[in-house]
Amino acid sequence: MIKTIASEAITFSQLDSDRFGIRVARARITSENLADVLEACRDENVSLLIARCATSDLRTVQAAEEHGFLLTDTLLYYRFDLHKLPMPALKKECHVRPLLAGDAEQVQRVAAQAFQGYMGHYHADPRLDRRKCDEAYRSWAERSCVPGSTADKVLVAEYSGQVAGFGTLRKNSPAEVEGLLFGVAPEYQGRGICGALMISSLQWSLSQGSERMIISTQVTNVSMQKVWCRVGFEPSHSFYTFHRWFDR
Repeated sequence: MIKTIASEAITFSQLDSDRFGIRVARARITSENLADVLEACRDENVSLLIARCATSDLRTVQAAEEHGFLLTDTLLYYRFDLHKLPMPALKKECHVRPLLAGDAEQVQRVAAQAFQGYMGHYHADPRLDRRKCDEAYRSWAERSCVPGSTADKVLVAEYSGQVAGFGTLRKNSPAEVEGLLFGVAPEYQGRGICGALMISSLQWSLSQGSERMIISTQVTNVSMQKVWCRVGFEPSHSFYTFHRWFDR
């Protein structure tokens, strides 16, 4: 933690800082706290701030633009109400199971292949090293496979006996599960594997007594959103991601 401003926290990101070799912080910004966030970053010698705000908060968006923030993505959230919508049927094309000992290396391989060059907020910033941007997703998958780390559940999809995809899940609260990172190896895409992972994730969420599952992706990732809509997810809310550099 760098500094707390009212109810908003600016968090030092050790993972991003180690990966890119600069001091990186993250924050949720509003027009009311923006000046204080910027001051705190300068006080703490932050090189890069990764900030998010609601897309409906145009006042904050315009204030961020005036202060030199760079728009790097639009994150769109979808939601599935587990007690209101029928559970879709799971097709038999692939087998989805929990992560087993020895799967971690294959999950990392799938993540590295699936997210190579993926246009998230890292790749959208021309000042960040492309290779290190790719590494962020493989590293995320690696950490997810460590019990007690970033994910509460990891699901693995097998196709013809091979690890073809994966999904990671986190309990945000007793009522809510969030889908964090999903990937399908390029050679297995278009075979219903992503849909199977989504349905299995919903089944696990329901088994935990949750009321809903949420998941997000960049607004440009239309193919993934089509899968979610077919499963029964509905658009919920969205955020802009901004980068702000402090050396200019």
